[in-house]
Amino acid sequence: MNAVGIDVSKGKSTVAVMRILGEVVISPFEVTHIGSELGTLAKRLLSLPGETKVIMECTGNYHLPIARALHDAGLTVCTVHAQLIHDFGNNSIRKRKSDKADSIKIANYGLSNWITLQKYVPEEEIRQSLKVFSRQYNKYNKIKTMLKNNLISLLDQSFPGLNELFTSPAREKDGHEKWLDFAAYFWHSECVGSLSLNAFSERYRKWCKRNGYYPVSADEIHAAAQQCTPVLPKSGNTKLLITQAVAQVNAIAESIAAVAREMKRLAASLPEYPVVLDFRGVGEILAPQLIAEIGDIHRFSKKSSLVAFAGLEPTDNSSGKFQGDEPISKKGSPHLRKALFQVMDCLIKHSPVNDSVYQLLDRKRAEGRHYYSYMCAGSAKLLRIYYARVKEYLSKIETGE
Repeated sequence: MNAVGIDVSKGKSTVAVMRILGEVVISPFEVTHIGSELGTLAKRLLSLPGETKVIMECTGNYHLPIARALHDAGLTVCTVHAQLIHDFGNNSIRKRKSDKADSIKIANYGLSNWITLQKYVPEEEIRQSLKVFSRQYNKYNKIKTMLKNNLISLLDQSFPGLNELFTSPAREKDGHEKWLDFAAYFWHSECVGSLSLNAFSERYRKWCKRNGYYPVSADEIHAAAQQCTPVLPKSGNTKLLITQAVAQVNAIAESIAAVAREMKRLAASLPEYPVVLDFRGVGEILAPQLIAEIGDIHRFSKKSSLVAFAGLEPTDNSSGKFQGDEPISKKGSPHLRKALFQVMDCLIKHSPVNDSVYQLLDRKRAEGRHYYSYMCAGSAKLLRIYYARVKEYLSKIETGE
């Protein structure tokens, strides 16, 4: 049997082929991730006598081009968690870290775990696209939060408290919020306070009509503008700062709205979408994110595997009289844990008393458990229910029931 160890890096990889008893079949060599070189590598590996398995670490997106190319060429590809490779064979006091040494180490790991290696299966195109959109949605939201905080900081110097005068949610079609568009037009408190209440109300009504908003709270806005004390003067420079900051937030908001629409469309084409959408605390955004991060439920042999994939399985950290406090492993997907925590937060806010996950959360909270303790417990329970319901639903579809 031939164990092909591949140490993956960005744009290139180091490949070594080993057999049992430390026999080096092919000494470590480099290959770049271009079609011609990957094709040559695949032909070379396929020509080896005996069974051949390709082993590589899961390295974000770096390993995907070579894993897909070798899989499509007909080779058996196995991807392994980087922590398992890191902890394997550390029986030397000498520190040796290089791409060549790592490729040999990965090959030896494959030989030692030959029977239990899990075969790599490429994700479906829809699921892969959904995961990318989900990750981009989270990144865009981080940027939006940063830009909004910057805008609020500027408004505190030209129109303090403006963002607190509006409660309208973001519009689904473009992601715009009323207070943002209002700030672009009435960028300084004097733009409102210098007008009479009747004059401002009329101008405000016309602005709302043009922009598709309801003209409410005109008197509150006018009163707040007259009472606040701006720091920045009403000048062209101030107007430029505010309007540009608003434009930045609106631009990223439009991107978020477009990504959210595509997430919903992709998720709706997957068979488990109606089941996931039916969960309490899971809406039209969190449902696609859960599906994206979990992927095909059939790749998990049991529900505990799904819990472990999220990094929520309990750990044991004790020795002699020492009893450590390490509730979960955190070795799984942080993106999935984030989505699960958002679902738990939604359940706590809405308190559906007949929901089993909320009942667990409420009981743990009543016992005085730490925040992370009951949030992790609720997340793990939701994953077990998710596994059972989705598996049952898909089996009914497959059998035509």
